[in-house]
Amino acid sequence: MKLPTLREVGTEAKLLLIGIPVFIWTMIPIYHMFVFAISPKEDAFSGKLWPSHPTLHNFEIVFNQQHYFLRDFWIQFWNSTVIALAVGALTLFVATAAAFSISRLRVPGGRAVMNMALFTYFIPAAFLAVPMYRTMGNYGLLNNHWSLILAMVTIAAPYAIWVLKQASDKLPVELDEAATMDGATTLQLFRLVYVPLMMPSLVAVGTYAILLAWNEYLYAFLLLSKDTDITLPVALGNFLAADDSPWELLMTTGFIYALPPAAVYYAFKRYMVGGLTAGAVKS
Repeated sequence: MKLPTLREVGTEAKLLLIGIPVFIWTMIPIYHMFVFAISPKEDAFSGKLWPSHPTLHNFEIVFNQQHYFLRDFWIQFWNSTVIALAVGALTLFVATAAAFSISRLRVPGGRAVMNMALFTYFIPAAFLAVPMYRTMGNYGLLNNHWSLILAMVTIAAPYAIWVLKQASDKLPVELDEAATMDGATTLQLFRLVYVPLMMPSLVAVGTYAILLAWNEYLYAFLLLSKDTDITLPVALGNFLAADDSPWELLMTTGFIYALPPAAVYYAFKRYMVGGLTAGAVKS
């Protein structure tokens, strides 16, 4: 067995010295959120590292919707889920079709379209919120889930197209030629050759779009208003409207809401790392 060299040990030690503080700094807010979630109301601001009487009562209140701000918790959670999945599916459809057309079919003007789409990122998404609100109002889509879905697809699609196009460029063109010589149509080439080979990148882009929509607040706040239509991030903001906000319930709800994206990320993290960096380096 080969022993590590002094240089390798030094490099590993430097990485640990950087990584451990960053990990602790990242976990501190999550830890405090969890401590709030298991603390009784009277102990929430005690300043202790661990509550004297930890309890799961706050989770019971949230799950059973036993508070004014939580009366539509499950409906709002469902709204967030449906919108996030719809954004992921539509973003994948638009980005996959666009990347296939630009990279494999070489449609005229394809690169110009992709560059124009990326140009939209020169303008911060927050600056586009009011124009997006006006556009959705002109089409009668305000207070409709489709307004938020289409807005988030608009934001997610350019980056998704770029990632899939870069990954598509790395696929050998000989595969397309062989499939065409065997009599495959364009749709068969797309379905039987392109999609299976692009699956890691597709999973990464789909996950990215889902998490983007799941965590969105500004557009959801502007485009949706009814308590039964809003997403959970907007509902969490309503907690702060009270003079005596139930912080322990706010943190409990936030902790619950953070679990699905964490599970999705860790389930597909190898695709996220590999898929989102595909094509970043020329081979």
